Amino acid sequence: MQLSDFDYTLPPERIAQEPAATRDAARLMVPGPGGVAHKTVGDLPVCLRPGDLVVVNDTRVRRARVFGRRATGGRVELFVLGREELPGQPWRALVNPARKLKPGEELVLETPEGEPHPSWRARALERLPHDVERAEDGGPRPGPCWRLEFFQQGLPASAEASLEGLFEELGQLPLPPYIHRDEERPEDAERYQTVFATKPGAVAAPTAGLHLTPGLLGELEARGVELARVTLHVGLGTFAPVEAERIADHVMHSEEWELPVETEAAVAACRARGGRVVAIGTTSVRVLETAAVGDGRVRAGRGATDIFITPGYEFRVVDVLLTNFHLPKSTLLMLVSALIGRERTLELYALAVREEYRFFSYGDAMLLERAVND
Repeated sequence: MQLSDFDYTLPPERIAQEPAATRDAARLMVPGPGGVAHKTVGDLPVCLRPGDLVVVNDTRVRRARVFGRRATGGRVELFVLGREELPGQPWRALVNPARKLKPGEELVLETPEGEPHPSWRARALERLPHDVERAEDGGPRPGPCWRLEFFQQGLPASAEASLEGLFEELGQLPLPPYIHRDEERPEDAERYQTVFATKPGAVAAPTAGLHLTPGLLGELEARGVELARVTLHVGLGTFAPVEAERIADHVMHSEEWELPVETEAAVAACRARGGRVVAIGTTSVRVLETAAVGDGRVRAGRGATDIFITPGYEFRVVDVLLTNFHLPKSTLLMLVSALIGRERTLELYALAVREEYRFFSYGDAMLLERAVND
């Protein structure tokens, strides 16, 4: 397969700049044997069946865009990706501009007002060998990747909670560059997080989950649809652009995941009663398929995954997917194509353009059932 096999034409005006008036008011495309139905996300309870299991990603978007000043006065953006490995280890960040940054150099972090923070600093440790190229549509943008440490009053910060507090205090929400904002709006802080976001660590939202509300989750429960959680901290593995023309040559960046024992039991119970596993978003798919065992169930655990799902992949756990409309040539579009077929995916995307659906993070959604080959 070639990268060009996953291209499509999208008019710029179809890229959503604002979320729907309410989360569950987003439109929902539902293909089925009788044709394609056009609903809203609020109709999800009648689209699912009693006994189904809905699996959501409870990651929370970190305020990952932090700014600092060099001793020369030059301003530097740090797009904080996460820990290098485990808590207590250095952080990884995309740095822009980075051409003059040197190992050992210290940056004075800025307050939201652009003033130097009285105590917080960042120290550049080393530039990593793998840079992140800028995507054609804007992508995550900053290029060179560095190892950094954040410290306060000359002492390394050892408490994860204190650093998460630092990012909340000083950082900006990393809205995608195709959402054109001169600055973050107060409503973005609420609408670019899911209602079940509890574990900080993502640098982009699991966007399908943005459509769900507490009321909608309550309706699903009343209908006999159960809820389970996984965690995948959305990072470069999800949004880094595909540069290789041959799909098999693309290397996924790894992302941290966790699947609790309660979700292992919920998937097993769903299988036992003949229900379907409904993944809310491609990030939930990646966790479930990473944790899959041979009998279509999952095993609790945590780690890092670089799973790359493309057409030809044999799904072991996921039966149904609620997902937004994704960028051309993206790994997310390839995952959807693996679930329902590439040609069918592109047909539905062309229909979505004609029907004026809204695309990408603040856009509309589709509910897709896995194609089963005889």
